[in-house]
Amino acid sequence: MLTVLKRSVAQGPKELTSPNVDSDRRKNGIDLVDSFVSADSGTVCINLGDAGAMAYTQSRKPLFTPRSFGAVEDMFCIFEGVLDNVAVLRQRYGLNKSANEVSIVIEAYRTLRDRGPYPADQVIRELSGKFAFVLYDSTSQALFTALDADGSVPFFWGTSADGCLVLSDDPNFLKEGCGKSFAPFPRGCFFSTSGGLQSFEQPLHKLMPMPRVDSKGQMCGANFKVDVFAKRQASMPRVGSEANWANAF
Repeated sequence: MLTVLKRSVAQGPKELTSPNVDSDRRKNGIDLVDSFVSADSGTVCINLGDAGAMAYTQSRKPLFTPRSFGAVEDMFCIFEGVLDNVAVLRQRYGLNKSANEVSIVIEAYRTLRDRGPYPADQVIRELSGKFAFVLYDSTSQALFTALDADGSVPFFWGTSADGCLVLSDDPNFLKEGCGKSFAPFPRGCFFSTSGGLQSFEQPLHKLMPMPRVDSKGQMCGANFKVDVFAKRQASMPRVGSEANWANAF
């Protein structure tokens, strides 16, 4: 799977870009999408207009972490993995028995976006199983993406030559397209356009970049881990406020 979003929609941490950009042979975002699509005739590509694009193929999907795509109104989501508590989540979000994982994630996001009573970290913690997903909301031009606490699904992110944020399950593709400006997506974390990178396992703590070098000793895109000594600023209660709390997660 692949998602490429322009910097105006989603700007990743600056540490994700290698300091060796001058020697990095990165591609532009549109070239990354074209390369991904041309590699497999069965690839499905969703044009997100000025925001970027999403693409996926079923021919190279993992055996134990199946891939699915869903679109509801203005929301587009690629989900990879399996949830163990689908029945419970269907009931929680009022979905019918045919609702699959990607439908659940879209509905969970919509509940969160429309001033739901729960913070984003709690919503993701309720997803039990192996998963990585990328959701784009075209109405608010917002990205919402996460990886499970065990990192069960291969999931990576990076930056293109023109500053696009790139997310994929294929490390070789990102290495070719993003050069050294990519890294594994941090497990147990989520990233949103408005809130940036956060841990849903330890939501009270900040994340700190950890330098990463390749076999030649050159700096690459940083890894991120929870800083147990640094706490995030506590947010205000979501319930009973007229504020649009979708901008706070």
